[in-house]
Amino acid sequence: MKRLSALFAVLLVAGPLTAETCTTQSQMQAAERDGIAAAARTLAAALQANDAGSIKTRSSAELAGNFAGLASLTGDTAPKLKGAALAVESVWLLDATSLKPNSDGSAATGQFFCTLNQSSAETDFSIAGLPAGKYAFAIVNAAGPNAWRISMLLRDEGGWKLAGLFPKAATSAGKDGLYYWTTARSMAKQNQPWNAWLYYQQAAALLQPVGFVSSSHLEKLQTEASTTAPPVLQKGVSVDQPLVLRATDGTEYRITGFGFDDSSSKEKVDLVVHLKVDTAGDAAATRKRNSEAARTLVLAYPELRSAFHGVWVSSESPGASPFATEEPMENLR
Repeated sequence: MKRLSALFAVLLVAGPLTAETCTTQSQMQAAERDGIAAAARTLAAALQANDAGSIKTRSSAELAGNFAGLASLTGDTAPKLKGAALAVESVWLLDATSLKPNSDGSAATGQFFCTLNQSSAETDFSIAGLPAGKYAFAIVNAAGPNAWRISMLLRDEGGWKLAGLFPKAATSAGKDGLYYWTTARSMAKQNQPWNAWLYYQQAAALLQPVGFVSSSHLEKLQTEASTTAPPVLQKGVSVDQPLVLRATDGTEYRITGFGFDDSSSKEKVDLVVHLKVDTAGDAAATRKRNSEAARTLVLAYPELRSAFHGVWVSSESPGASPFATEEPMENLR
């Protein structure tokens, strides 16, 4: 299940923010562009082959020295890339050689503003804790039975070395981010604010390569989502600011987040609801509570029936593992 933030995660960091130098692929020398693309393609192929050893040898010293997490990510991702055709979509050169550390000696945030071909369109990077150096960012598309996008941060250490790997699905229920964006617009016009807001969320989740990347297009999406959001969602939903639903029997359900899941249906996604509870309880009681929470949500906002296959509810309490159950829409009457 994929958890979504209220809209976009806002990166808050201590220390000075200074703009470094960004070079887009159209502005690069061919040799430099081809070198970045070749390194990205080689790493993506190693990920597809589940070759953690090859990835480690092509990783930065810092990443190779703490490789367990990346090895696990490689094993989890490789099966999803099986049979996919890999193609480098975009590369950027990010020069942070003059980036100064924070006053406390910690690595600063690298800010890169990348204007596309002298136009008003921008892709921007805000990378926290970035040591001074020369970097590149690359996106590799994996087209196949499961469309994926492999984003990576590279560091020049006498050759391009992996400094961060960010693979993610490019579709949900077989549909890409542009589909969810255009459908959200249609839903807004049809006076379906809940469906529109949620589909905008999914569009953002699919279109944003990684949290430290923003763009003119994503900002436009954010503006549209904010404009069409229902009043109860205009400030977002979070653990600190849950959406409180009251059932007909007076029971209150505190929703801390939403997400999408396509494991139950390949035609239409399920809505994922993160439910804050004080205690986990036994399995039977938790299953019943989850079902009632899903029913209360759909009865309060019946437009959800047309946009989703069903509702997953994940009960989450301190110190306990989440307990998730799914209810098809036809059961939520």
